[in-house]
Amino acid sequence: MRYRKRPVIIEAEQFICYMSKAEQRVNSRAPDTFLGLPIHCDEKGAFLLIKTLEGELRANNGDWIITGIRGERYPCKPDVFEATYERVEPVAEEQVSSENGRRR
Repeated sequence: MRYRKRPVIIEAEQFICYMSKAEQRVNSRAPDTFLGLPIHCDEKGAFLLIKTLEGELRANNGDWIITGIRGERYPCKPDVFEATYERVEPVAEEQVSSENGRRR
């Protein structure tokens, strides 16, 4: 048997950090968190550590942070994100309900 993944609208933010950890310490206006997650920095640059069901995953600068349908978060590489997701415009909740055959 074959199956198709159901279309699901997710939330995602791209993690971009232009400052090194040293610059963050000097510049008090620099962010020290992204989506509530602490920003870390090593010789490869800024990164996040995200706790998932598969364990702790590293999100590098430029990766997308996806929030799933149950509120779980996980990182996604930019090329995979671009091949998998397309941007959608926000739709009023009332319109979504009527499109699903439900009325409020």
